[in-house]
Amino acid sequence: MRFYNTTHQHYCGIDLHAKTMYVCIINHDGDTVLHRNMKTDPALLAAAIEPYREDLVISVECLFTWYWIADWCSKEGIPFVLGHALYMKAIHGGKAKNDRIDSEKIARLLKAGMVPQAYAYPARMRATRDLLRRRIHFARQRADLIAHIQNTVSQYNLPPLGVRLGRKKDRLEIAEHFPDPVVRQMVELDLNVIDHLDEQLRVLEQDLVNQAKVHDAGAYHLLRTIPGIGRILAMVILYEIDDIGRFPTLGQFVSYCRLVKCHRESAGKKAGYSGKKIGNAYLKWAFSEAAVLFLRGNPPAQKAVQRLASKHGKGKALSILAHRLGRAVYVMLNKRQPFDAARFMNTL
Repeated sequence: MRFYNTTHQHYCGIDLHAKTMYVCIINHDGDTVLHRNMKTDPALLAAAIEPYREDLVISVECLFTWYWIADWCSKEGIPFVLGHALYMKAIHGGKAKNDRIDSEKIARLLKAGMVPQAYAYPARMRATRDLLRRRIHFARQRADLIAHIQNTVSQYNLPPLGVRLGRKKDRLEIAEHFPDPVVRQMVELDLNVIDHLDEQLRVLEQDLVNQAKVHDAGAYHLLRTIPGIGRILAMVILYEIDDIGRFPTLGQFVSYCRLVKCHRESAGKKAGYSGKKIGNAYLKWAFSEAAVLFLRGNPPAQKAVQRLASKHGKGKALSILAHRLGRAVYVMLNKRQPFDAARFMNTL
Protein backbone atom coordinates (compact mmCIF):
# COMPACT_ATOMS: atom_id res chain seq x y z
CA MET A 1 0.00 0.00 0.00
CA ARG A 2 1.40 3.40 -1.00
CA PHE A 3 0.46 6.64 0.78
CA TYR A 4 0.73 10.17 -0.55
CA ASN A 5 2.75 12.13 2.03
CA THR A 6 3.99 15.22 0.17
CA THR A 7 3.25 18.43 2.05
CA HIS A 8 1.39 21.35 0.47
CA GLN A 9 -0.17 24.66 1.49
CA HIS A 10 -3.68 23.55 0.59
CA TYR A 11 -5.37 20.14 0.36
CA CYS A 12 -8.51 19.58 -1.70
CA GLY A 13 -10.74 16.55 -1.20
CA ILE A 14 -13.55 16.00 -3.70
CA ASP A 15 -16.44 13.57 -3.30
CA LEU A 16 -17.00 13.10 -7.02
CA HIS A 17 -20.19 11.94 -8.73
CA ALA A 18 -21.43 11.92 -12.31
CA LYS A 19 -23.36 15.21 -12.07
CA THR A 20 -22.22 16.83 -8.81
CA MET A 21 -19.11 17.06 -6.66
CA TYR A 22 -18.59 18.23 -3.10
CA VAL A 23 -15.34 20.17 -2.75
CA CYS A 24 -13.50 20.67 0.53
CA ILE A 25 -10.23 22.60 0.84
CA ILE A 26 -8.24 22.83 4.07
CA ASN A 27 -5.05 24.79 4.61
CA HIS A 28 -1.76 23.68 6.12
CA ASP A 29 -3.03 24.54 9.63
CA GLY A 30 -6.06 22.27 9.22
CA ASP A 31 -8.64 25.06 8.84
CA THR A 32 -11.45 24.55 6.32
CA VAL A 33 -11.32 27.40 3.81
CA LEU A 34 -13.83 26.07 1.26
CA HIS A 35 -16.67 23.56 1.57
CA ARG A 36 -19.12 23.66 -1.31
CA ASN A 37 -21.32 21.45 -3.47
CA MET A 38 -21.26 22.18 -7.22
CA LYS A 39 -21.86 20.67 -10.64
CA THR A 40 -19.11 18.60 -12.25
CA ASP A 41 -17.93 21.47 -14.43
CA PRO A 42 -14.19 22.18 -14.83
CA ALA A 43 -14.87 25.91 -15.13
CA LEU A 44 -16.76 25.97 -11.81
CA LEU A 45 -14.01 23.97 -10.13
CA ALA A 46 -11.32 26.29 -11.49
CA ALA A 47 -13.17 29.36 -10.18
CA ALA A 48 -13.70 27.78 -6.75
CA ILE A 49 -10.06 26.82 -6.18
CA GLU A 50 -8.54 29.97 -7.73
CA PRO A 51 -7.84 31.74 -4.37
CA TYR A 52 -6.04 28.61 -3.11
CA ARG A 53 -4.39 27.57 -6.37
CA GLU A 54 -0.83 28.08 -5.15
CA ASP A 55 0.64 24.79 -3.90
CA LEU A 56 -2.65 22.88 -4.05
CA VAL A 57 -3.14 19.10 -4.32
CA ILE A 58 -6.45 17.46 -5.32
CA SER A 59 -7.62 13.99 -4.34
CA VAL A 60 -10.69 11.93 -5.30
CA GLU A 61 -11.74 8.38 -4.59
CA CYS A 62 -11.18 5.83 -7.35
CA LEU A 63 -14.64 5.62 -8.95
CA PHE A 64 -15.65 5.51 -12.62
CA THR A 65 -15.82 9.32 -12.90
CA TRP A 66 -12.18 10.14 -12.15
CA TYR A 67 -10.82 10.27 -15.73
CA TRP A 68 -11.82 13.83 -16.58
CA ILE A 69 -10.58 15.41 -13.35
CA ALA A 70 -7.22 13.59 -13.58
CA ASP A 71 -6.75 14.89 -17.13
CA TRP A 72 -7.83 18.39 -16.08
CA CYS A 73 -5.33 18.43 -13.19
CA SER A 74 -2.58 17.25 -15.54
CA LYS A 75 -3.42 20.02 -17.99
CA GLU A 76 -3.50 22.66 -15.25
CA GLY A 77 -0.31 21.44 -13.57
CA ILE A 78 -2.06 20.53 -10.29
CA PRO A 79 -0.85 17.45 -8.36
CA PHE A 80 -3.53 14.75 -8.41
CA VAL A 81 -3.95 11.83 -6.01
CA LEU A 82 -6.28 8.93 -6.77
CA GLY A 83 -7.44 7.26 -3.55
CA HIS A 84 -7.81 3.49 -3.45
CA ALA A 85 -11.50 2.89 -2.75
CA LEU A 86 -11.00 -0.46 -0.97
CA TYR A 87 -8.48 0.99 1.48
CA MET A 88 -10.21 4.27 2.39
CA LYS A 89 -11.96 2.82 5.42
CA ALA A 90 -12.16 6.18 7.17
CA ILE A 91 -14.73 7.24 4.58
CA HIS A 92 -16.85 4.11 4.52
CA GLY A 93 -16.71 3.24 8.23
CA GLY A 94 -18.13 6.41 9.74
CA LYS A 95 -21.39 6.50 11.71
CA ALA A 96 -22.75 9.27 9.50
CA LYS A 97 -21.98 9.42 5.81
CA ASN A 98 -22.80 12.02 3.18
CA ASP A 99 -21.01 13.96 0.46
CA ARG A 100 -20.07 16.84 2.76
CA ILE A 101 -18.49 14.54 5.36
CA ASP A 102 -16.78 12.38 2.74
CA SER A 103 -15.12 15.33 0.98
CA GLU A 104 -13.71 16.63 4.27
CA LYS A 105 -12.43 13.18 5.22
CA ILE A 106 -10.61 12.91 1.91
CA ALA A 107 -9.01 16.32 2.44
CA ARG A 108 -7.91 15.49 5.99
CA LEU A 109 -6.56 12.09 5.01
CA LEU A 110 -4.62 13.87 2.28
CA LYS A 111 -3.16 16.38 4.73
CA ALA A 112 -2.20 13.62 7.17
CA GLY A 113 -0.44 11.65 4.45
CA MET A 114 -2.90 8.80 4.87
CA VAL A 115 -4.51 8.59 1.42
CA PRO A 116 -3.83 5.08 0.05
CA GLN A 117 -2.95 5.63 -3.58
CA ALA A 118 -4.40 3.88 -6.60
CA TYR A 119 -2.62 4.17 -9.94
CA ALA A 120 -3.92 7.08 -11.99
CA TYR A 121 -3.48 5.54 -15.43
CA PRO A 122 -2.11 8.20 -17.84
CA ALA A 123 -4.33 9.38 -20.68
CA ARG A 124 -1.89 8.35 -23.43
CA MET A 125 -2.81 4.65 -23.31
CA ARG A 126 -5.91 4.67 -21.12
CA ALA A 127 -8.51 4.69 -23.90
CA THR A 128 -6.81 1.77 -25.65
CA ARG A 129 -6.71 -0.17 -22.39
CA ASP A 130 -10.45 0.39 -21.94
CA LEU A 131 -11.09 -0.66 -25.53
CA LEU A 132 -9.12 -3.85 -24.91
CA ARG A 133 -11.20 -4.53 -21.81
CA ARG A 134 -14.31 -4.03 -23.92
CA ARG A 135 -12.96 -6.57 -26.39
CA ILE A 136 -12.69 -9.10 -23.55
CA HIS A 137 -16.33 -8.41 -22.67
CA PHE A 138 -17.51 -9.13 -26.21
CA ALA A 139 -15.30 -12.23 -26.49
CA ARG A 140 -16.94 -13.60 -23.35
CA GLN A 141 -20.37 -12.86 -24.79
CA ARG A 142 -19.40 -14.87 -27.88
CA ALA A 143 -18.27 -17.78 -25.70
CA ASP A 144 -21.56 -17.60 -23.78
CA LEU A 145 -23.53 -17.88 -27.04
CA ILE A 146 -21.50 -20.90 -28.14
CA ALA A 147 -22.07 -22.53 -24.75
CA HIS A 148 -25.81 -21.85 -25.07
CA ILE A 149 -25.96 -23.75 -28.38
CA GLN A 150 -24.07 -26.68 -26.90
CA ASN A 151 -26.33 -26.71 -23.85
CA THR A 152 -29.39 -26.68 -26.09
CA VAL A 153 -28.14 -29.88 -27.75
CA SER A 154 -27.97 -31.53 -24.33
CA GLN A 155 -31.28 -30.02 -23.26
CA TYR A 156 -33.14 -31.83 -26.05
CA ASN A 157 -30.92 -34.95 -25.89
CA LEU A 158 -29.84 -34.58 -29.51
CA PRO A 159 -26.78 -36.25 -31.06
CA PRO A 160 -23.48 -34.38 -30.56
CA LEU A 161 -22.78 -31.66 -33.10
CA GLY A 162 -19.43 -33.14 -34.06
CA VAL A 163 -17.97 -29.78 -35.12
CA ARG A 164 -16.16 -26.84 -33.53
CA LEU A 165 -18.55 -23.94 -33.11
CA GLY A 166 -15.64 -21.52 -32.91
CA ARG A 167 -14.98 -21.85 -36.64
CA LYS A 168 -17.44 -20.20 -39.03
CA LYS A 169 -17.18 -22.88 -41.73
CA ASP A 170 -18.29 -25.52 -39.20
CA ARG A 171 -21.38 -23.51 -38.19
CA LEU A 172 -23.08 -23.45 -41.60
CA GLU A 173 -25.38 -26.45 -41.04
CA ILE A 174 -25.74 -26.24 -37.27
CA ALA A 175 -29.31 -24.90 -37.28
CA GLU A 176 -30.56 -27.94 -39.23
CA HIS A 177 -29.45 -30.12 -36.34
CA PHE A 178 -32.50 -28.96 -34.34
CA PRO A 179 -35.85 -30.39 -35.59
CA ASP A 180 -38.10 -28.04 -33.61
CA PRO A 181 -38.59 -24.84 -35.72
CA VAL A 182 -38.74 -22.55 -32.68
CA VAL A 183 -35.58 -24.02 -31.20
CA ARG A 184 -33.96 -23.73 -34.63
CA GLN A 185 -34.91 -20.05 -34.75
CA MET A 186 -33.31 -19.51 -31.34
CA VAL A 187 -30.10 -21.21 -32.46
CA GLU A 188 -30.04 -19.21 -35.70
CA LEU A 189 -30.30 -16.04 -33.64
CA ASP A 190 -27.28 -17.12 -31.58
CA LEU A 191 -25.35 -17.97 -34.75
CA ASN A 192 -26.12 -14.61 -36.35
CA VAL A 193 -24.87 -12.75 -33.29
CA ILE A 194 -21.73 -14.94 -33.18
CA ASP A 195 -21.03 -14.15 -36.86
CA HIS A 196 -21.44 -10.43 -36.19
CA LEU A 197 -19.17 -10.57 -33.13
CA ASP A 198 -16.56 -12.49 -35.11
CA GLU A 199 -16.37 -9.74 -37.70
CA GLN A 200 -16.28 -6.94 -35.15
CA LEU A 201 -13.63 -8.70 -33.05
CA ARG A 202 -11.47 -9.37 -36.11
CA VAL A 203 -11.36 -5.68 -37.04
CA LEU A 204 -10.98 -4.56 -33.43
CA GLU A 205 -8.10 -6.92 -32.68
CA GLN A 206 -6.12 -5.73 -35.70
CA ASP A 207 -6.66 -2.11 -34.67
CA LEU A 208 -5.50 -2.91 -31.14
CA VAL A 209 -2.34 -4.61 -32.42
CA ASN A 210 -1.53 -1.56 -34.55
CA GLN A 211 -1.97 0.73 -31.54
CA ALA A 212 0.16 -1.53 -29.31
CA LYS A 213 3.00 -1.34 -31.81
CA VAL A 214 2.78 2.45 -31.72
CA HIS A 215 2.62 2.72 -27.92
CA ASP A 216 5.38 0.22 -27.05
CA ALA A 217 6.37 -2.12 -29.87
CA GLY A 218 9.43 -3.35 -27.99
CA ALA A 219 7.50 -4.57 -24.93
CA TYR A 220 4.78 -6.06 -27.13
CA HIS A 221 7.26 -8.17 -29.12
CA LEU A 222 9.15 -9.17 -25.95
CA LEU A 223 5.94 -10.57 -24.45
CA ARG A 224 5.26 -12.50 -27.65
CA THR A 225 8.51 -14.45 -27.13
CA ILE A 226 6.89 -16.36 -24.25
CA PRO A 227 5.36 -19.63 -25.52
CA GLY A 228 1.57 -19.49 -25.20
CA ILE A 229 1.31 -15.71 -25.08
CA GLY A 230 -0.28 -14.55 -28.32
CA ARG A 231 -1.22 -11.07 -29.39
CA ILE A 232 -4.29 -10.75 -27.12
CA LEU A 233 -2.57 -11.82 -23.91
CA ALA A 234 0.47 -9.74 -24.83
CA MET A 235 -1.71 -6.66 -25.23
CA VAL A 236 -3.61 -7.30 -21.98
CA ILE A 237 -0.35 -7.59 -20.04
CA LEU A 238 1.17 -4.58 -21.80
CA TYR A 239 -1.76 -2.23 -21.25
CA GLU A 240 -2.64 -3.32 -17.73
CA ILE A 241 0.95 -2.83 -16.58
CA ASP A 242 1.56 0.42 -18.51
CA ASP A 243 4.98 1.25 -16.97
CA ILE A 244 6.83 -1.60 -15.26
CA GLY A 245 8.88 1.04 -13.45
CA ARG A 246 5.94 1.84 -11.19
CA PHE A 247 6.66 -1.42 -9.36
CA PRO A 248 9.90 -0.94 -7.38
CA THR A 249 10.09 -4.61 -6.42
CA LEU A 250 9.17 -7.96 -7.91
CA GLY A 251 6.99 -8.71 -4.89
CA GLN A 252 4.87 -5.64 -5.47
CA PHE A 253 4.32 -6.64 -9.09
CA VAL A 254 3.22 -10.22 -8.44
CA SER A 255 0.99 -9.00 -5.63
CA TYR A 256 -0.65 -6.49 -7.99
CA CYS A 257 -1.21 -9.37 -10.45
CA ARG A 258 -2.95 -11.41 -7.70
CA LEU A 259 -0.35 -14.14 -8.08
CA VAL A 260 0.48 -14.46 -4.36
CA LYS A 261 -1.53 -15.12 -1.22
CA CYS A 262 -1.38 -12.64 1.65
CA HIS A 263 -1.26 -14.09 5.18
CA ARG A 264 -3.41 -12.74 7.97
CA GLU A 265 -1.32 -12.83 11.10
CA SER A 266 -1.61 -11.46 14.62
CA ALA A 267 0.51 -12.17 17.72
CA GLY A 268 2.52 -14.65 15.71
CA LYS A 269 -0.54 -16.70 14.78
CA LYS A 270 -1.67 -17.17 11.20
CA ALA A 271 -5.40 -16.89 10.52
CA GLY A 272 -5.67 -17.76 6.84
CA TYR A 273 -5.40 -15.50 3.84
CA SER A 274 -7.02 -12.24 2.72
CA GLY A 275 -6.98 -9.68 -0.06
CA LYS A 276 -7.78 -12.12 -2.87
CA LYS A 277 -9.65 -9.44 -4.81
CA ILE A 278 -7.15 -6.64 -4.27
CA GLY A 279 -5.05 -6.15 -7.38
CA ASN A 280 -5.61 -6.31 -11.12
CA ALA A 281 -8.16 -8.94 -12.17
CA TYR A 282 -7.18 -8.67 -15.85
CA LEU A 283 -3.53 -9.51 -15.15
CA LYS A 284 -4.60 -12.43 -12.96
CA TRP A 285 -6.72 -13.73 -15.85
CA ALA A 286 -3.95 -13.16 -18.41
CA PHE A 287 -1.27 -15.04 -16.47
CA SER A 288 -3.69 -17.87 -15.62
CA GLU A 289 -4.50 -18.26 -19.32
CA ALA A 290 -0.81 -18.01 -20.21
CA ALA A 291 0.02 -20.82 -17.78
CA VAL A 292 -2.41 -23.20 -19.50
CA LEU A 293 -1.31 -22.21 -23.02
CA PHE A 294 2.36 -22.46 -22.03
CA LEU A 295 1.91 -26.22 -21.58
CA ARG A 296 0.56 -26.86 -25.09
CA GLY A 297 3.16 -28.70 -27.17
CA ASN A 298 5.73 -28.20 -24.42
CA PRO A 299 6.72 -31.65 -23.00
CA PRO A 300 9.43 -30.32 -20.60
CA ALA A 301 6.95 -27.88 -19.05
CA GLN A 302 4.26 -30.55 -18.85
CA LYS A 303 6.67 -32.85 -17.04
CA ALA A 304 7.63 -30.10 -14.59
CA VAL A 305 3.99 -29.24 -13.86
CA GLN A 306 3.15 -32.93 -13.37
CA ARG A 307 5.92 -33.09 -10.79
CA LEU A 308 4.46 -30.04 -9.02
CA ALA A 309 0.95 -31.49 -9.26
CA SER A 310 2.01 -34.71 -7.55
CA LYS A 311 3.16 -32.62 -4.60
CA HIS A 312 0.62 -29.76 -4.51
CA GLY A 313 -2.30 -30.79 -6.72
CA LYS A 314 -3.11 -29.70 -10.27
CA GLY A 315 -4.72 -26.37 -9.41
CA LYS A 316 -1.83 -25.16 -7.26
CA ALA A 317 0.68 -26.42 -9.81
CA LEU A 318 -0.89 -24.18 -12.47
CA SER A 319 -0.92 -21.29 -9.99
CA ILE A 320 2.80 -21.78 -9.38
CA LEU A 321 3.41 -21.74 -13.14
CA ALA A 322 1.36 -18.54 -13.51
CA HIS A 323 3.39 -16.99 -10.67
CA ARG A 324 6.66 -17.96 -12.36
CA LEU A 325 5.47 -16.44 -15.64
CA GLY A 326 4.63 -13.22 -13.82
CA ARG A 327 8.13 -13.08 -12.35
CA ALA A 328 9.62 -13.75 -15.79
CA VAL A 329 7.59 -10.91 -17.35
CA TYR A 330 8.78 -8.48 -14.65
CA VAL A 331 12.44 -9.32 -15.34
CA MET A 332 11.96 -9.26 -19.12
CA LEU A 333 10.33 -5.83 -19.16
CA ASN A 334 12.84 -4.34 -16.74
CA LYS A 335 15.88 -5.65 -18.59
CA ARG A 336 14.25 -5.48 -22.05
CA GLN A 337 15.34 -9.05 -22.74
CA PRO A 338 13.41 -11.81 -24.57
CA PHE A 339 12.16 -14.93 -22.81
CA ASP A 340 14.88 -17.43 -21.85
CA ALA A 341 13.19 -20.85 -21.91
CA ALA A 342 16.14 -22.77 -20.44
CA ARG A 343 16.53 -20.37 -17.54
CA PHE A 344 12.79 -20.36 -16.91
CA MET A 345 12.55 -24.15 -16.77
CA ASN A 346 15.22 -24.20 -14.07
CA THR A 347 12.83 -22.24 -11.82
CA LEU A 348 10.08 -24.89 -11.97
